[in-house]
Amino acid sequence: MQPTGRSVALVTGAGSGIGRAVAERLAAFQVNIGALGRTADELKETVTTIRSRGGNAVALEADIADEKQMRAAVAQLIATYGRLDIVVANAGVNGVWAPIDDLKPFEWDNTIEVNLRGTYLTLHFCVPHLKAAGAGAIVIVSSINGTRTFTTPGATAYAATKAAQLAIAQQLALELGKYHIRVNAVCPGAIKTSIGDNSTLRGKAETAVPVEWPDGDIPLTGGEPGEPEQVAAVIQFLVSNDAKHVTGTPIWVDGGQGLLR
Repeated sequence: MQPTGRSVALVTGAGSGIGRAVAERLAAFQVNIGALGRTADELKETVTTIRSRGGNAVALEADIADEKQMRAAVAQLIATYGRLDIVVANAGVNGVWAPIDDLKPFEWDNTIEVNLRGTYLTLHFCVPHLKAAGAGAIVIVSSINGTRTFTTPGATAYAATKAAQLAIAQQLALELGKYHIRVNAVCPGAIKTSIGDNSTLRGKAETAVPVEWPDGDIPLTGGEPGEPEQVAAVIQFLVSNDAKHVTGTPIWVDGGQGLLR
């Protein structure tokens, strides 16, 4: 069972990047962590780091788009800590970016399956436990793509999923408000993560709109991408009591990139 006074958080995509930064930051604030992801070695590193700093964490190996795996992972988390208070739906892929007439149906389906079905399954299995706890906080990690900018060549499938994630957050903010469950969205711009490893770009010349961007298209940092820890800090605020009257709200963490683009 959970130590007295500790909240419990499920963080998806916790093996690297933003997810790992969120898991480590919340653990530093005495939150018990369910670190969920597909890669066992990465999850082990996250959990080991948290425990070495005096925190509590359990590794949950699962594909967010797989119903059986997600059901089992959430059940394992509840069996370990006895409750659930916070959900950070972070895991996702860039997928294939290509002209719409070149983008293959299976490529479209894969992006939709991971980013949207994965978000749905995460919330589907977690919300009953938040209701049982009598309150909770959900943060969905969306993107500036599809919510603030539409200039990434060929990113139709990705942008569609990110727009839909914001819609989910705002829809559920009303649906779950009576249960004292808050739902917000964080929309990062360019962040130093490994998400580019699951990206494929084709036909850029066919989809890009000719625009000459100024040197350094992230005004706040002179073009340098943000750090995962900067996104984690915003998420930590949103799931804390300091944000207890904030729900249905997107927060862009992009150094002004989306305004320029």
